[in-house]
Order: sequence, then C-alpha cells, then structure tokens
Amino acid sequence: MKNSTKAHSSFLVQGSILAMASIISRIVGLLYRVPLKAIIGKVGNNYYGTAFEIYSIILIISSYSLPLAVSKLVAARMEVGQVKNTMRVLKGALLFALLSGGTFGCIVFFFADYFTGLLRTPLAGIALRVLAPVILIVAVLGVFRGFFQGLHTMMPSAISQILEQIINAVISIVAAYYLFSYGFKVGGVLGDAEEYAAAYGAAGGTIGTGSGALFALLFMLFIYAVFYRRFKKRVARDHKKNIESYGTIFKVLLLTIIPVLLSTTLYNISSIVDQGIFKNIVTLQGYESRQISEWWGVYTGQYKVLINVPISIASAIAASAVPTLTAAYEVGNDKQVRYQIHSATRFIMMIAFPCTVGMAVLASPIMLWLFSDSDPTSGRMLAFGAVSILFYSLSTLSNGLLQGIERLRIPVRNAAIALVLQAVFLVGALELFDLNIYAVIYANAFYAFCMCVLNHWAVVKYSGVRQNIYTTYILPATASLIMGVVVFLFYRLIHYFAHSNAIATICSVLVGAFVYVIVLLLTKGISKKDVLRLPGGERILRIIQKLRLL
Repeated sequence: MKNSTKAHSSFLVQGSILAMASIISRIVGLLYRVPLKAIIGKVGNNYYGTAFEIYSIILIISSYSLPLAVSKLVAARMEVGQVKNTMRVLKGALLFALLSGGTFGCIVFFFADYFTGLLRTPLAGIALRVLAPVILIVAVLGVFRGFFQGLHTMMPSAISQILEQIINAVISIVAAYYLFSYGFKVGGVLGDAEEYAAAYGAAGGTIGTGSGALFALLFMLFIYAVFYRRFKKRVARDHKKNIESYGTIFKVLLLTIIPVLLSTTLYNISSIVDQGIFKNIVTLQGYESRQISEWWGVYTGQYKVLINVPISIASAIAASAVPTLTAAYEVGNDKQVRYQIHSATRFIMMIAFPCTVGMAVLASPIMLWLFSDSDPTSGRMLAFGAVSILFYSLSTLSNGLLQGIERLRIPVRNAAIALVLQAVFLVGALELFDLNIYAVIYANAFYAFCMCVLNHWAVVKYSGVRQNIYTTYILPATASLIMGVVVFLFYRLIHYFAHSNAIATICSVLVGAFVYVIVLLLTKGISKKDVLRLPGGERILRIIQKLRLL
C-alpha cells in the first residue's frame, strides 16, 4: 500500500500542476475574451465561435488524441525499461502528426467556406481559413506534450500551456483591433460594413491562436533538446533485443488513437450538432438572423468560456491519470488502480461542486463584470447551465479513467448513445416548448449527464472501485450549498454599500472560496493526507494547523 500511496501522490501532484496551469490558461483566455468581445461584438463572437467549433472538430479528428495515445504508449514502455522503444514511439508519433495535421490543415483551408456555409455562418470562413495551419502546429505540439506526460512530468506541458495562452491573448487583441478596422473598409465597399468588420475581427482573434501554438511548440522543442542530452545515455544503455519496428509502432498508435479519436470526436461534436439543429430550427421559427447570431455569440464567446475554466481541471487530472493508471494496469496492480480512481474522482468533485454553485449564484454579476453584458438572457444562460460544470467534469475525468484501464471502446459507445439522446432532447425542446437558446443550454447539460451515468457504470464494472458517497459527493455538495447562501447574501450586502458590481463580485468570490474550505475542514471533508498530496502541502498543512482547523 505504501508504494501505491507514493505513486498516487505523485500522480495527484502532477495532475495538480497541470490543473493549475490549465486554470491560469483559462483565466488568461477568459480575460482576453473581454476586450476581444468589446472589439468584435456579439456577432463577431458568433463568427469566432463557429470557426472554432469546426476547427476543434477537425483538430480532434486529426490529432487531438495524440497526446493521450503517446503518453499511454510511453508510460507502458518506460514501466518495463524499454527506452529505445519509447524513442521509437516519439518518432513514429511525430511522423503521424505531420501526415495527419498537414492533410487536415489543407482540407480546412480549401473547404473553409463550405464548412461554415453548412452552419449558416458563411463569413466565419475567413477566421476558419486562418486556423488551417494551426492544425499541423498543434498536432506536433501534442506529441511532445504526450511524450513528457508519459514520463510522468507535467511541468513542460503546464508551462507551454501558459505561454501559449499569454501569446494568444496579446496577439489576438492587437490583430482583432487592426483587422476589425480593415474589415470595416472592405465591408464598406461590399455593402455590409458591420458584418465584414466582425468577420475580419474574428479572424484577427484566430491569428493569436496560431501565434500562441507556434510559440509553445518552439518552447517544447527547446525543452526536448535540453532533456535529450541526458536521456540519450539511457537510450545507449538499453540493450534489449525486442526493438519494435516503425510499422508496429504505427499499428499500436492507430489501435490506441482510433478508439480515443472516436470517443473525443463524439464527445465534442455535440456542439456542432447543437449549432446545426438550433440555427436551422429557430430560423424556420421566424427569429431574425441577427438575434440568432447574438444568442450564439453569447453561448460560445461567454457561456462556454466561463464553464470551461473549472472543467479544464478535470481534463488536467484525466491527462495525468492516464499514464499512471496505464502503468499500474500493465503490472496488474488492481489496488493502486482503484485507489487512484477513487481519489481522482473525489478531488474533482471537491472542485466541481463549488464552481457549479458559485457560477449559478453569481451568474448575472459575472456576465456584467467580465463582459459588460447586462442582458438578463445572458445571466440566465449561465445560471441555468452551471450544472454542466459538474456533469462535464465527472464525464471528462471518467473518459480518461476508462482509457487508462484499457477500456478504450466504452467511451465511444457511451458518447454515441449520449449524442443521439441529446439531439432528440434538443429538437423536442425547440419544437415543443420553443425554448430558443435555453434549449441548447439544457441539451448540453443533458448530454454531459448521460455521459456521467454511462461512464460511471463502466468504471465501476471494470475497475471494481467503490466510491465513498459521503466524502465524495455529500460533503462537497453540502459545503457548496452553504457557500452559495453566504455568497448570495454577501454579494447583495456589498453591492448595497459599495454600489459596484465588480467589487461585490470579486469580494463574494473570495469569501465564497474561504467559506467553502472552512466548511470542508470543519466537517472533515479534507484530511491531512489530502492536504499533503497537494503541491506545497506541508506548508499549507502547517497554516491550517496553526488556525486549529484540522
């Protein structure tokens, strides 16, 4: 059990490092979307969001699963000392990335207008075409990130994510500003200045995406060059005869990538399905095209940006869990597998519950503070859809857990079932109840809920894990509800005296976080072991003990 605990602690520390980097990256991404939205407006957000939805799906098909596949294969080979085969995995994966990324990048570039036309947003083709070469860059970048994750170090990926987002933020704002002005001139000649200004402004935002990805790749190449100086000695000492051919490497890569590819494609294609169904039905119902564009702009450019901040933590923990679970699974350490699944799930629930309640309670103030959006519809979208944070966090983690224990096909099946159920749900909500954009919010949450249930059954079935309901779900939920009541009252109190939404919102968030942690400590929802497993855990524990909270 000692070794199991040690491995688990390392996995959770690495996951926490990547989670913190993801949070910082998401916050930077959230902050730069505020001036970006001010430049390109809700209509520009619609073009930007549409281009990104298509880009994301193509990226998933071409290379999104590469980091996970590479980390699994690298971890499995390093566990048994196959250093040369580890390097062959890296080289084979890089070749795969160049072929797939280059091919799909060309497809996006030449068929951008066709793809955006299908979603009734033709001018988004300008932004989508800018994203075409980024597909190749991200594919190669993903291979290097997966390589280091397979070696159980998340620091290179973490730093590169933060650098990528910072460069993205700066370039996006500057490029959007200048291209918005350029688009206004072009649109003046073509007879629609506002639409073309929004479209070119959105394209400026995507230039930042490419710049950030390129900078992150250059950083990873530098880290790899430094790392390889030491690692090549281990390669030279590896005299094992079972050297895998590149044909075998490609075969194993494909066998690993295809199930993950299908599951992630189905998991993420729900947004494209939502957009296609929503825009076509509400158009037939007689809503004006500008109203539809503004709804979708808020959904993609504000609502999804906000809920993806806490969800990114689950993605980070899942990424760190996969190589560790794979290594434990390869050597038949079932106790360690169950222990890590239980702890990862509990950790995610301790984050997801307060984020869900906090977003719901402060929905309108957050929209007003960050996006200067006082429209009640925007606030209700976030309030009603905040529950998606909980469901997506759990389903994202369980996808990674199933992949870590070599059950790669199950997330594919579950995602397909959830996608069909979601499409039926969305059509019904639009046609029978005329819920317009709220139908998309509810359908999105319903999809994640279906994935949660289906994945949970599979994780329990194939790992034998038994989650402690009280410590995993009841305690965080109770602490979050208490926090929600305090935040609700505190916001109104501060706003009454300060007459400032920004001050009241920031203070309420800080007080809410403090109250949540205190309630968890007082109810024994957090133990000494939990604290020690976090980065800087010993220092945090000393502070807590001085305050006599644990």
